[in-house]
Amino acid sequence: MPDPMHFDAHADDYARARPPYPPELWARVRDTGLVGRGRRAVDLGAGTGEASGPLLAMGVDVVAVEPGARLATMLEAQHPHARVLIGRAEDVELGAASFDLAVAATSIHWMDLDIVLPKVHRALTAEGRFLVWRNVFGDAGAAVTPFRERVAQIVDRREAPPREGDHENAAVAAERLSRSGLFAVEDVFRCRWSIELDAVQLRRLFATFSDWSADEADQAAAAVADLGGLITEHYASWLIVLAPQPRP
Repeated sequence: MPDPMHFDAHADDYARARPPYPPELWARVRDTGLVGRGRRAVDLGAGTGEASGPLLAMGVDVVAVEPGARLATMLEAQHPHARVLIGRAEDVELGAASFDLAVAATSIHWMDLDIVLPKVHRALTAEGRFLVWRNVFGDAGAAVTPFRERVAQIVDRREAPPREGDHENAAVAAERLSRSGLFAVEDVFRCRWSIELDAVQLRRLFATFSDWSADEADQAAAAVADLGGLITEHYASWLIVLAPQPRP
């Protein structure tokens, strides 16, 4: 598996290049009834605040947990009202029944669930929820574009084996997150969306992907230039709502 600290080395590009989560996903977050003033959330693997920022804007008190020092510094600068803990989700101390929400936004696949799930279960109130979501950079249900054909050619030239696991599959994630019996899947929400990117934006974005090299990101940017300088990327997002279960 690639090094998760890859993101810290690309902190500047990460903050500028990663697109926000779509409005439809945030509407589902609001539907939980657990966001608003007086609510508390812990954001695990917070990056530069892609989830923390909107939660703060809704009035939620946020504790942001981020192992990368550069990413955490940027998060603190952009969102000074968040309490930032530098460390892995597996290692930080979270109080019992301290949070209405726990969030893992495009980060759960880096975590040891045997450690994180009991920790989150203990940290949530009985009425709290664990929200796990991610952006999928490439909608498998969308028509294949000329740019996506070029991306496939770049990937096919790799000598290294593909990343293990199916981290982008919501059904697989839901099964793994509920397997312990600590959480039950309450809902799996999916949405599809698109974004236009020029070569510079595309290069910055692909450079943040942990399984893409700098040379491959350059090749992808060159493909955008070849295709007229502006391409439409079709992406998807999913969100799993998990309800804590009483311990046996």
